[in-house]
Amino acid sequence: MNASAPGNGSSRRPRLRPTLRLRLTLLNGVLLVGAGAILVLLAWLLVRDALRPTDELLPGTTVVLADGRALDAAEWQRQLVDAASGELLAKGLVALLAISVVGVAGAYAVAGRALRPLHQVTATAQRLGEATLDQRIGYSGADDEVAELAKTFDAMLDRIAAAFEAQKRFVANASHELRTPLAVMRTEIDVTLSDDEADIAEYRRMATVVRDASERANGLVDALLVLARSEAQAGRRLGRRTECDLATGTANALSAMRREVERIGLRVQTSLESAPVVGDPGLLDRLAGNLIENAVRYNHLHGRLWVRTGSDGERSWLVVGNTGFEVDPADVPGLFEPFRRGGRERTGARGSGLGLSIVRAVCDAHGGTVQAVAQPGGGLEVTVTLPSADVVAAVAVPVEGRGGSEPATGR
Repeated sequence: MNASAPGNGSSRRPRLRPTLRLRLTLLNGVLLVGAGAILVLLAWLLVRDALRPTDELLPGTTVVLADGRALDAAEWQRQLVDAASGELLAKGLVALLAISVVGVAGAYAVAGRALRPLHQVTATAQRLGEATLDQRIGYSGADDEVAELAKTFDAMLDRIAAAFEAQKRFVANASHELRTPLAVMRTEIDVTLSDDEADIAEYRRMATVVRDASERANGLVDALLVLARSEAQAGRRLGRRTECDLATGTANALSAMRREVERIGLRVQTSLESAPVVGDPGLLDRLAGNLIENAVRYNHLHGRLWVRTGSDGERSWLVVGNTGFEVDPADVPGLFEPFRRGGRERTGARGSGLGLSIVRAVCDAHGGTVQAVAQPGGGLEVTVTLPSADVVAAVAVPVEGRGGSEPATGR
């Protein structure tokens, strides 16, 4: 096919775009030409009105010119006005044309200089990529709207770069967390199979290790799916909006952890008052389960666990606190980041490191907030606040299949 065919897009000439610089120049030119034309018209009218000296003479008066000709005063006045008006119009139009050309050229240059930072923004955006997120505009001109735009763009790049770094860390940590149980299973299988003297007991031991590792990998994958589901619904309408009670989900979570609570001898204090909310029952159950499991898992022998729920008509809340190891208050915000335990990035330890990340994502998806406070002497108290069902403008849907809620996944 001929490359110069009319239908080939590569042979099309680039069309003139109505750029901002061109529009500003045209606007300035129209205003300049219009103002100049008005001034020339006013000058022309003033001259025609001012050059009427014969209006004060008697009719029939003649005027003797320098060349000796005698003209009627009215005719002389008409010739004088016509000559002056014609000369004024001719010179005025020439001056208007010259001023318009200079003004439009100057406006084009000034607009180009004023819009130069916008070109820098465009060029920076075109160069941006995963490897060039460190580039910034760095505008240092006048503190005007363009400077504000450049600073806003640089701030946006900072947020994007931080998000990319967090995503990289998340992927690396998730890969490490998944690789650890897989490596354990592979090692156990290889070692057992290479042992010619392995008996049934050895194979049973190997099967137990492989089962535990597979359960850990399955729990991590399950937590990742819940986290992705929660974050995908943050800031938009939930897929399911059902009226439910935080107190019920919390009671179920406490019941599920009863054996572990008894094993380590925790003293449990509960005050489960009604806390009606509207949202996804599965995600809300996971929220309560994660908080309870974390409070038990990171507690110590014969420690304390306190749980409260309630509502004031506008907000419903869930408070879960526990004793345990000391948490630096500066590390508390990091607890809600994926794969963070005790504010430090650690992989391969107990739990998936996604428990509080899921709690925060579920709160965001339901328009709520979550806060954590380090306790004196050790432990943590986490408070979840959600809009009450009384103030949520949503149609309640009957809850179905609540008995099959997903298991909780800890930190």
